[in-house]
Amino acid sequence: MSLYKNILLSVDFSGHSENVALAAKTLAEQNQANLHIVHVVDNLPFNTDPYGPIQFDIDFTQELLDAGKTHLAKYAAELGIPQERQWLEMGSPKHEVVRVAEENNIDLIVLGSHGRHGLGLLLGSTANGVLHHAKCDVLAVRLKE
Repeated sequence: MSLYKNILLSVDFSGHSENVALAAKTLAEQNQANLHIVHVVDNLPFNTDPYGPIQFDIDFTQELLDAGKTHLAKYAAELGIPQERQWLEMGSPKHEVVRVAEENNIDLIVLGSHGRHGLGLLLGSTANGVLHHAKCDVLAVRLKE
């Protein structure tokens, strides 16, 4: 009997993503579960200038989404995850990961955690936000600096 049927891997494409992906893939294989993948392009605070909004000639949002889509497709292909189980979202990573999990009957979210303390913890992290808001199990894979 499998403990998990649908596992969601949250990736940020950092150098540590491979360790997190290995944990998720191993758990999916052990549980004969479907492996899903999500990448969230974080909202950028362009309107924080005290002089008002700054106009850019380039649509950075579309550039980020295009790059994210390319990386996600490549990463998912390496893990053998079909397109119907891939999500590219834009917004707050902690909120979007939880939303995707809820909408797709995910029973385990796997993501990386730097294990920050002090000020880094007070400012919040994606792993901490997901852990406290997800309705399913969450595995935070410890990332070594």
